[in-house]
Amino acid sequence: MSSPRTRKLRPVPDAEPKLIFRTIHGYRRAFRMAGEGPALLLIHGIGDNSETWNAIIPHLAQNHTVIAPDLLGHGQSDKPRADYSVAAYANGMRDLLSVLGVDHVTVIGHSLGGGVAMQFSYQFPHMVDRLVLVSSGGVTKDVHPLLRLASVPLASEAVKLLRLPGAMSVVRLAGNLIGKLNTTRLRPGALLHDTPDLVRVLAGLPDPTAHEAYLRTLRAVVDWRGQVVTMLDRCYLTENLPVLLVWGDRDVVIPVSHAHLAHSAMPGSRLSVFRGAGHFPFRDDPMHFLHVLEEFLASTPCLEFDETRWRNFLIAGVGEDMITGNASTRRAVLGAMGADERSAT
Repeated sequence: MSSPRTRKLRPVPDAEPKLIFRTIHGYRRAFRMAGEGPALLLIHGIGDNSETWNAIIPHLAQNHTVIAPDLLGHGQSDKPRADYSVAAYANGMRDLLSVLGVDHVTVIGHSLGGGVAMQFSYQFPHMVDRLVLVSSGGVTKDVHPLLRLASVPLASEAVKLLRLPGAMSVVRLAGNLIGKLNTTRLRPGALLHDTPDLVRVLAGLPDPTAHEAYLRTLRAVVDWRGQVVTMLDRCYLTENLPVLLVWGDRDVVIPVSHAHLAHSAMPGSRLSVFRGAGHFPFRDDPMHFLHVLEEFLASTPCLEFDETRWRNFLIAGVGEDMITGNASTRRAVLGAMGADERSAT
């Protein structure tokens, strides 16, 4: 059987999404925008940028207005000494949509972008039609050991070695080699499955301002013990919101077990696990990702926000009867919700 990475989308003629720039609060914000129709907001992960969505944007733009920003500190957006918390990023998404005159969106977030998407849904529920979380951060502590290590001040200095002459050429060569192995029978295993994409992300970090912004972002959500933010204690607020969870079963950055925890904690959510995919399922198998996403969009109505209902949810809080799944999953969700180190954002 061929690797998911060999399944390519047909190009859409004259539909290459171009970068657009707007200045908000004095900072330049870069984003890609294409198409017409109901709005989709695509939020990338840490160290990445809007280009990560390029393969699927033209296809989604045939029926939707697609907005894919470079988060502040990423891509072609400015990289100031600023607040890089998920709450600040959610505010930034609200401001960008306001500048563009977009009142409500379906929010699609990958990795860190999933955490931002959840925070956006929490802070601005009246603006959210649906929520799609792709290999999302912000569920519970587990995260790749290298991200924990990178959050430690002394260890993070190692990234500066990428500035040495020829260093990135060697890294890219290794990434290309592993990428080719992923398409053969000599696959190097799940541990190295996402190496080509991770090398692509690393390529932007030798720039000093990008490196500092990356560290500020990472330390806002990860320390040496793992992720420091969880959304499990507020998942009950999505009871009426259409939610889709997409994960790769070979994800070693944020394990697929997080998908099952989130699915258990989010009443009525859908879960789609991609076999053979890693941390970037929309890049591993874009055809399948588009099929799952478009089916979800077509089969679910936009949320009609009810402020009174939202207030009643907050007053009542979460109950154990709202958590689904088997006994071990339910215990894991309740354990994460009861941890004394949860973020209070």
